[in-house]
Amino acid sequence: YVGGETPSISVADPDKAAFPARKLTVIGGQFPAWGSDGRTIHWSVANAHFVYNLDDAKAFEDSVEAVETEEEANDEDEQDVEDEADEADDDEDVATYEPAEVRVEIQVARDIPQGTVVLRGARVVTMRGDEVIEDGEVVITNNRITGVGPRGSAGAPSDARVIDVSGKTIVPGFVDTHAHLRAAASIHRDQVWSYMANLAYGVTITRDPQTATTDVLTYEDLAEAGRVLAPRMYSTGPGVFRGEVIRDLDHAKDVLRRYAEYYDTKTIKMYMAGNREQRQWIIEAARELELMPTTEGGLDHFQDLTMAIDGYSGQEHNTPGFPFYEDVVRLYVTSKTAYTPTILVSYGGPWAENYYYAQESPFEDQKLRRFTPWEELQSKTLRRNAGWFHPTVHTMDRVAKLAADIVKMGGVAGVGSHGQLQGLGYHWELWAIQSGGLSNHDALRVATVLGARAIGRGQDVGTIDAGMLADLVILNQNPLENIRNTNTIDMVMKNGRLYDGDTLDEVYPRERPAGPFYWQRDVHPMTRAGIGKKGPTQQQ
Repeated sequence: YVGGETPSISVADPDKAAFPARKLTVIGGQFPAWGSDGRTIHWSVANAHFVYNLDDAKAFEDSVEAVETEEEANDEDEQDVEDEADEADDDEDVATYEPAEVRVEIQVARDIPQGTVVLRGARVVTMRGDEVIEDGEVVITNNRITGVGPRGSAGAPSDARVIDVSGKTIVPGFVDTHAHLRAAASIHRDQVWSYMANLAYGVTITRDPQTATTDVLTYEDLAEAGRVLAPRMYSTGPGVFRGEVIRDLDHAKDVLRRYAEYYDTKTIKMYMAGNREQRQWIIEAARELELMPTTEGGLDHFQDLTMAIDGYSGQEHNTPGFPFYEDVVRLYVTSKTAYTPTILVSYGGPWAENYYYAQESPFEDQKLRRFTPWEELQSKTLRRNAGWFHPTVHTMDRVAKLAADIVKMGGVAGVGSHGQLQGLGYHWELWAIQSGGLSNHDALRVATVLGARAIGRGQDVGTIDAGMLADLVILNQNPLENIRNTNTIDMVMKNGRLYDGDTLDEVYPRERPAGPFYWQRDVHPMTRAGIGKKGPTQQQ
C-alpha cells in the first residue's frame, strides 16, 4: 500500500484491512510495482526511487520487538508500574523500517542566451509605479535587464545590437496566476501546443494550481533547459485533497514533505481538504516547510473568508455573489491574500468565456489556429454546449468589481485564465477584470507586477527594471489607450530570447524558425474547403 498520492488510496488504513497489509510510506508515491523477486516493492516520488524489502522490514521489526521485550522484562524487575508520560514518549519514538531511497540526478545547463541587445524607441510601461517612458530604451544582457530609461540614457554598450521598436509599446511579460496548461501526461511531447500558445500571446510566466499529475515537474525542467518553447512554469503539483484525512499537524507535515522535499514546488494548493482545523494544520505545516499555500474557492463564501483570516496566500476563483463591501475588501487587503477570480469560469452568473465566444471570432483567428490543434479549436469555437446569453445578463463586470476594489485599496489580484482557451483566453480574462472598474494601467498591473507578487516571483519578474529577468511583450498598439490592445503582439521576449509574436520564430540572439509541429502537419478538410479562411478580426 503506497498511500497519499490520490484521494482514492490515501485514506486506506492497513490495520483495518481484510487481509495482511502494511503501509510502505507516509508521504505517498507513484508507479508502485513488485520487484522480480517478489520480495521487494519499488515506487518513485519525483526523482526519488524507493525500494522496500519485505524481508529486511520483517527482520527490522523482529529486532525492535526483541529489544522491547527485553526492556519490558528489565522494567518489571525494577518497578511494577511505569509512568504514563514515559509510555507516551516511548510510543512517539518507536523505530520504523525505512525503505532504501536513491535520488536520480541529471545535470543539464539552464538556457541562458549570450549577448547584449537594446530595444529602442518604444513607449515603455515599466510598472515602477505609474512610470511610462516615451521614446525609451531597454538594455538586455544575456537573460537580465541591465538598463531602462529614455533613449540614450540606459547605459547601452557601443557594440550592443539595436532593434528599432519605434511607435510600439513595451510592457512586462504577462503573468497567468491560474493557468491549467494540461500538457500530455505519461508520454511526453517534445513540444507542447498549450505552452507555445500562451507564450505567443505574451504569457511569459504561469502558475498551475493543481495539475492532477506530476508530469509538469518534468516539463518545468525541460523549459528551464530550453528544450521546449514555453513560459516560465511553476505549479503546485497535484492538489492536497480531503482524501488525505489530515489527522494532526505532524500528519500534515508528512503529507506536505512530498512537495517540499521531492516535488520542490515551493507552493501547494489546499483543495478543500477538510474542516477548518484540518485546513489550519495544513497552513501551519506549509509555513514550517516554507511552502506558499493557495486554495480552492469551492463556491463557499464563508469558507473563503476563514481561509483569508487563517493566512492562506491565495484565493483561487471568485468568491461567490456580489456586491461585496469594504469589510470583505479590507480583509483581503489586510491579510495579503492574492485574489485570482478566474472570471472566464466565474460563480454567480454566466461564464465570461461565453460572452467572448459569442462576441468575438476565435475560429477565424489565424494565430490561434497556428498554435491550437484543429480538434481543440473547432470543438470550442464552432458549437457551445453552455448556450447563448444575452449581453445584459452577463455579470463579469460585477464579479470583477471585488478584484478592482482590492487593487484600488492596495491589495493583490491576478489574471488567471484557467486554461479555458490557451493563449487568447488570457486576454479575455484580463479584459474581464478591467471591466470591474480598473484603469487600463491598473489592469496591466494585475497582469504583470501584482500577478508576479501573487505567486511569489515579484523579485524576478513583473517590472521592467535593472536586474529583473528579461521577460517582455512588445505591442503594436498602446494598451493604456485601449485595454484590448494587449492582443496586438508584435514580439515576445522570454528569458532574453526574442520571438516573433505570430510564429514564435526566434529573432534574437539566434535566427531560428519554430516548427512545424505535430498538430500543424495535416490540413483539415474544412480548411481545404475554404471554411474560416478569413483572418483575425481587428479588436477595437
